[in-house]
Amino acid sequence: MNPAVGYTAIVAVALASVLIGFYGLRISRTTSDFYVASRTVRPWWNASAIGGEYLSAASFLGIAGLILLTGSGGMWFPIGYTAGYLMLLLFVAAPLRRSGAYTIPDFTEARLESVAVRRVTSVLVVVIGWLYIVPQLQGAALTVRITTGLPSWVGSVAVAALVAIVVASGGMRSITFVQAFQFWLKLAAIAVPVVALLLVTGAVEPALPPAEAFPAADGPGSLDVYRTVSLMVALLLGTLGLPHVLVRFYTNPDGPAARRTTVIVLVLLSVFYAFPTLFGLLGRAFAPDLATPGEADALVLVLPDRLLPGVWGDLLTALVIGGAFAAFLSTSSGLVVSVAGVISQDLLGGSVRGFRIAAFASTAVPLVVAFATEPAGLAGSVGLVFAFTASTLCPVLILGIWWRGLTARGAIAGMATGATLSGAAILGGALLAAAAPAIRPLVEQPAAWTVPIAVLVTVLVSRADRRRMPRGTDAFLARLHLPERDRG
Repeated sequence: MNPAVGYTAIVAVALASVLIGFYGLRISRTTSDFYVASRTVRPWWNASAIGGEYLSAASFLGIAGLILLTGSGGMWFPIGYTAGYLMLLLFVAAPLRRSGAYTIPDFTEARLESVAVRRVTSVLVVVIGWLYIVPQLQGAALTVRITTGLPSWVGSVAVAALVAIVVASGGMRSITFVQAFQFWLKLAAIAVPVVALLLVTGAVEPALPPAEAFPAADGPGSLDVYRTVSLMVALLLGTLGLPHVLVRFYTNPDGPAARRTTVIVLVLLSVFYAFPTLFGLLGRAFAPDLATPGEADALVLVLPDRLLPGVWGDLLTALVIGGAFAAFLSTSSGLVVSVAGVISQDLLGGSVRGFRIAAFASTAVPLVVAFATEPAGLAGSVGLVFAFTASTLCPVLILGIWWRGLTARGAIAGMATGATLSGAAILGGALLAAAAPAIRPLVEQPAAWTVPIAVLVTVLVSRADRRRMPRGTDAFLARLHLPERDRG
C-alpha cells in the first residue's frame, strides 16, 4: 500500500473536519449552543449527524472483519445496530425531547427528584463514554499503522487531539455540522469501493472456491441460540442508553421532530450497513488470509488494493481510509460532547469554559487506556459496551419514561446491580471462563441475564420504597407524553 495515499486521505479529512468545526464556532455563542445547539437542529440534518456519530470503527471496519471471521454470526451486528433505533422511535425519542433536559443525568434528576440518582447516572455516562472511545482510538491506531507505516500511537493521538480541539471550539452546534458531513463521507467511502469491487470480481480468481469461502458450518444453522439472543438484547437495548445518541434528541425543536429524525436514521443506517456486510462476504472469497483476530478489522482497508491494483485501487483505498478516519473522529466527537457535558454540568458549573476544560479531560483518559490495553476485535469490543449500557442506563430510562412507580432508590439499586454484574462479566470474563468453561457463553455475552436482573432489582426496590415516589411524578410524566400543543 502506498503510504502517500494514507497521508493524503487522513490529512484531507482532518482539515475538512476542522474547517467545518470552525464554521460552527462562528455561530456558537451561548451555553445552549454548546450543549444542545439551541434545540434548533432539523430532522434531516440531525439524522445525518446521528448517523455520523453512531457509525463508529465497529461499523466501518469491525462488521466486515467479523463477517470474515465468523460468517453469518457477524450479520447480527448490523441488524441489531439498526433495530435499536426502532426501539428508540417507539419508546424514547419524543418523550426524552419533551423532558427539556440537557443530559441524561439532568433527566434522571428531574424525573426522580434526587441528586444521588444524578451522581450515579453521571458516573455511568462518563464510564460508558470512555469505554466507547477506546475502540475508536484503537481503530485509528490500526488504520494509521497499516496505511502509512507510522507507529500505532500516532493514530490514537491524532484523533484524540483533533476531537478535543473541535469539540472545545464549538460544542454541539459545531459538531453537528462536522458529523453530518462525516456521515455522507462514510457512506460514499464504503459504498463506492464495494460497487467498484463487485464490478471487477468477475475478472479476478477467488482465493477460495465458494464451498470453502462460505461453508455450511458458518451459515445460519451454526448460530448459538443463547449468544445470538444475548447479543440482540445488548444491541437493541444498549442503543437506548447510549449517551452520545440520546443527547442528539435534545437538539430537535420538539417531540415530532425527534420522531421524524429517528425514522430518517433508520433509513440511513439500513442503507449503510448493506455495504460493510458485502465487504465481509467479498473478504471471505478474496482475502481469507486476513481471517485472524488481529488482522480481520483491516479487511476494508486492504481489499481494494488487492482486487484493483494501480491508480484506481489507490483512489479507492484513499476513499476508504478517509471514511475510516471520519468514523473515528465523528463517533469520538459525539462521545466527548456527551461526557464533557456531564463533567461540566456536575463539576465545573456548566459554563462554556467548563465545557471546554471537560472536553480535553474527556479525551485524555481514554487515550491513556487505549495505550495501556491490547486491542480486541472492534465490533466485539463495542458489543460489550452495549451490554454494559443495556444493563445500567437503559432500564432506568425506560422505566423512568413509562412506569409511574420508579423511585430514586430503585433506580440506584438497579444501575448498581447492572454495572456490577455486567462489569464483572466484561472485566473478568476470560478468567471466569477459564475456571469454568461451561459458563463461557454467559460471560462473553452477558446481556441476556444481566438486563433482566437489573430490571427486576429496580422494580422490587421501587415497590418496597413506593412511599418515596417523587411528588411531581404525574406532572413530569404528563410533560413527557402529552404533545406540546396539548399541554395546558
